Amino acid sequence: MTVLEQRGAYRPSPPPAWQPRMDPAPLLPDAEPYRVLGTEAAAKTDPDLLRRLYAQLVRGRRYNTQATALTKQGRLAVYPSSTGQEACQVAAALALDERDWLFPSYRDTLAVVARGVDPVEALTLLRGDWHSGYDPHTHRVAPLSTPLATQLPHAVGLAHAARLKGDDVVALALVGDGGTSEGDFHEALNFAAVWQAPVVFLVQNNGFAISVPLAKQTAAPSLAHKAVGYGMPGRLVDGNDAAAVHEVLSDAVRHARAGGGPTLVEAVTYRIDAHTNADDATRYRGDTEVADWRAHDPLQLLEDELTARGLLDEAGREAARQDAEEMAADLRTRMNREPELDPMTLFDHVYAETTAQLREQRALLRAELDAEQEQHGEREGGTR
Repeated sequence: MTVLEQRGAYRPSPPPAWQPRMDPAPLLPDAEPYRVLGTEAAAKTDPDLLRRLYAQLVRGRRYNTQATALTKQGRLAVYPSSTGQEACQVAAALALDERDWLFPSYRDTLAVVARGVDPVEALTLLRGDWHSGYDPHTHRVAPLSTPLATQLPHAVGLAHAARLKGDDVVALALVGDGGTSEGDFHEALNFAAVWQAPVVFLVQNNGFAISVPLAKQTAAPSLAHKAVGYGMPGRLVDGNDAAAVHEVLSDAVRHARAGGGPTLVEAVTYRIDAHTNADDATRYRGDTEVADWRAHDPLQLLEDELTARGLLDEAGREAARQDAEEMAADLRTRMNREPELDPMTLFDHVYAETTAQLREQRALLRAELDAEQEQHGEREGGTR
């Protein structure tokens, strides 16, 4: 009994008959992150799935190192590396059917590529070019979202609309631990639960929101525990265990597709590299911490499992590495080409129908470009 109840100032009344009573126990996550690799459950996992996950992890690791190198060469404006988080991204892409939608954040380039988007097009936004670089409808992948958590309400809206239309579609939305502090996170989960929308939220808890550790963002036992407050199940999984993440996400997708509503999944992982190439991570974390997480590397964990089960030999490892190197070489070649930019495209896709003001601005720019071209021609003719 509370102090207020003892004083007689507060007497709780039972809820009205129309207010349902819900047992929170089934919604609570396990006390420890769910794991597959290195346990008896690994033997039950499809070997072909493990090989697919491994091939994508090898490609993802190489993609991260190549994209990071491109930022140092000035070919990318910025790159938020997901080294150490590859299992979350690859598993998320492979857990979806072709008809489903993926809603990524800015760090989820690997998930976008694993979903089938061209590796160069996935970097277009980070290169500083216009638009998202790929057609979201073709791949059923929303544009990379730089503002934190704004993609989550979009995912809920799409999933809810699809259900109203009778489409058998699930949306999977990715967000970092820092994004859970945003209002969009609360609004998305609340609406998803109220509407029972077919959407899955994957929180990649990599320990830091730039330099802010998780302990300074929440006092909850885990981020997965936040699910119960919205009336949806929460799952806690080892984010460096690709098989475990794939299993948990696949279960959540099936649950949503069957009409069971949303699920919040927290994947406990770690961002090995700095927040971006502009960040100095040594200012807020030590080398020992990073080294400890390197010992729990998602790629090595899966490689060890495959090797121990006789599902991967040196030839298989070399084939995966060779495929990743070919991808990286193609990425380098295409990203090193100077882009052919047309200033007139500035006016495309601003509005569904071009306004009078845009038409006037387009005409002014066209006249300036034509005059500049004419002057250039005259100078060229005079020097001959």
